[in-house]
Amino acid sequence: MTGPQNSDAYKNYTYDMFMFSMGDGLDEIDAFNEWVEHAQRDRLYCFEAARTGTQKTLVQIQRETGEVLDVLNFSSYNYLGLGYHPEVIRAAQEAIGKFGLGAASSPVISGTYSIHKEFEKALIEFYDLPDCGVTLFSSGYGANMGTIPSFVQPGHHIVMDQASHMSIMEAARLSGARMHFFPHNDPARLETLLKKLSADQTRVLVCAEGVYSSDGDFGRLGEIVPLAKKYGAYVLVDEAHSSLIAGEKGRGVAEMQGVLDRVDLHIITFSKSFAGVGGALIANKKITQYVNWYAKCRLFSCALDPGVTGGMLKVLELARGPEGQQRRKRIRENADYLRELLQGKVELGASQSWIVTVIYRRERITLEVYDFIQRNGLDASIMEFPAVPKNEARFRMFVTSEHTRPQLERAAEIVLAAARHFKF
Repeated sequence: MTGPQNSDAYKNYTYDMFMFSMGDGLDEIDAFNEWVEHAQRDRLYCFEAARTGTQKTLVQIQRETGEVLDVLNFSSYNYLGLGYHPEVIRAAQEAIGKFGLGAASSPVISGTYSIHKEFEKALIEFYDLPDCGVTLFSSGYGANMGTIPSFVQPGHHIVMDQASHMSIMEAARLSGARMHFFPHNDPARLETLLKKLSADQTRVLVCAEGVYSSDGDFGRLGEIVPLAKKYGAYVLVDEAHSSLIAGEKGRGVAEMQGVLDRVDLHIITFSKSFAGVGGALIANKKITQYVNWYAKCRLFSCALDPGVTGGMLKVLELARGPEGQQRRKRIRENADYLRELLQGKVELGASQSWIVTVIYRRERITLEVYDFIQRNGLDASIMEFPAVPKNEARFRMFVTSEHTRPQLERAAEIVLAAARHFKF
């Protein structure tokens, strides 16, 4: 078969690079499994560690080696801690008791339940978009994969930030529309591109995000949305990491930057602050009705689980009330405090949000870094090429409203110990 048998050369590669760097004729499945085996052999395979309980701020994980570790949880995006709220659990249990475990059908056929309709209505009320409709999807990834190819087709143009999430880029490829990229968060370069495309007199869709998850910075929606409108383009904003948190009322970065009502296609994800699973498109009712039928990943998938939907309905209720306001305040304060503890001591990148990114750059040390922080009591989210550019490897710390000051301080101590050990 094979690649290096008696060296640690595999540490130079992410699995994508390893799969395709061994020469002609290598079976990519064997190559990937060889990468895993090398990491497991050296007890450095930290991925897929099983949680033994809920995603609280302190969790127990069981690694593939069988080792059990108690770690501070900074790898979960249960941002507002509502996934284990007792009222949310009760609401989910009651919905399961009433509707059963699963929806058992496509939402367009017989998988839509009254609780789905109730959830859709609550979303419209929360976002204060009375003229809009909602299309629910089984995943946040699916919300983009269903919406974008339904809205743009061959002959149209789709314009994306270079740091766009993979779901946006994959959806753009699937659509067949002509793809264009502008440098990250650069409205001036976006305008140059839109000027050129406006002469084509066809549909143009600009895609942006509320929070970019690789760096944790805010999208410049206050500038990007008006620019798109100036040149007659439509705008899609993915608020996956900002729904229920950003903005005075938690409606996202579009609300925070004053352009909520000018966005054409709002994409939200339910696996983060909503603490469940799924996603949604909120848009003009004609658009949502069209996408409802023409998004293949919706039409040919089972509808959202009624129990999860019941739990998320309660999450939305809590987020709209005083408790939601308090949790939004705490998560912002916690993120600022963690940044303050690390500022000037490690490279934090452009983080402005509840995603605090520590950049260590060298892919070769990724597995050791991940192992080190876990064994010292911190679980974070590792990223390297091709998820980020070469030599910009990093780990992300997802701060929640429920982390305590001592937990934030201990997490910072572990990060700084790793920085000293690996000299980053």
